[in-house]
Amino acid sequence: MSEKRKFNSIKRIVVKVGTSSVAHPTGKLNLFQIESLVRQLADLHNQGQEVLLVTSGAIGTGVGRLGLTARPKTIPGKQAAAAVGQGILMHIYEKFFSEYGVTSGQVLLTREDFSDRRRFLNARNALHAMLQYGVIPVINENDTVAVDEIKLGENDTLSALVASLVDAELLILLSDIEGLYTADPRKDPGARLIPEVKEIDNEIEALAGGAGSKMGTGGMTTKIQAAKIAAHSGVYTVLAHSGEKDIIRRIAAGEQVGTVFWPLANKLENKKQWIAYSSAVCGKILVDEGAATALARQGKSLLPSGITGLEGAFEMGNTVIITGPDGKEIGRGITNYSSAEINLIKGAQTRDIARVLGYKDYDEVVHRNNLVLDL
Repeated sequence: MSEKRKFNSIKRIVVKVGTSSVAHPTGKLNLFQIESLVRQLADLHNQGQEVLLVTSGAIGTGVGRLGLTARPKTIPGKQAAAAVGQGILMHIYEKFFSEYGVTSGQVLLTREDFSDRRRFLNARNALHAMLQYGVIPVINENDTVAVDEIKLGENDTLSALVASLVDAELLILLSDIEGLYTADPRKDPGARLIPEVKEIDNEIEALAGGAGSKMGTGGMTTKIQAAKIAAHSGVYTVLAHSGEKDIIRRIAAGEQVGTVFWPLANKLENKKQWIAYSSAVCGKILVDEGAATALARQGKSLLPSGITGLEGAFEMGNTVIITGPDGKEIGRGITNYSSAEINLIKGAQTRDIARVLGYKDYDEVVHRNNLVLDL
């Protein structure tokens, strides 16, 4: 029996809708679906809950307006489609929200808005201000300029990062599938819906398939990754079908629909959430068995003596991945020294840093407080 979903007291909700949820297979907007979505969000807003909408569909909408039969394959083609589609998409959202007496505001984000700490905090403050003014933020990737994000091509991760950014309590991922299944229900008639996931382990991750509809690009892999980010941030995630009647209202009321991913009991603090999932990884540090054990099991910082090598060029303050002798990731953290400096002091004792470099700003290459393990 699944644990009861006690969402009644939740104050802040992030809802993500995929391209298949807002557009027909032709690429034309599904106005009935969008109106239903907006009505539910407006109703939650009127009840006093704070709602943020992360929407896909800009490129798909642009494809429809341009009369194309499929998404462009080139980056400039996708950027052009996004430029056309984003304005149309936002106009429709604003029109429907205003009919229900709710003010909405467009927010376009890129990976850099999360990876740069100052921009991260600016985005957080801006979204909090919008919520204080009673505005429903309508958020999308800035596909017209964000080349890296277009290559990723999905908003599942973005919605989880937004949920973490604003300290939301519930993330709702709406798609064209009812939840997480034991197999692909479109191919296996014996596939069973999994009503709840307590922990996202290797077995759960193995259930993920490929991309979904031809107009969208996100598959189950990105949804599970989003749920994992949310879980580490102390956020509930519910994956459900956008076409079910009053699905958002029912989820918010705690009804047992879709698949719920439960948050971890010990969520990461805000700074470590940023290190783990938002900051840009700039390189890799390789450590020996002793350092790997000290980091993973003894709660130690990373000292130069345990470093055997590194990959990439990075500066002090950048985020790096730390791997053990088997090549597996141990964690990631903010480095106190550049790659050039680490190359000189790797394998050395802490007392020798000043002699090798001519100065010593820190004993640790990565301090425990700036290190996140077991991702």
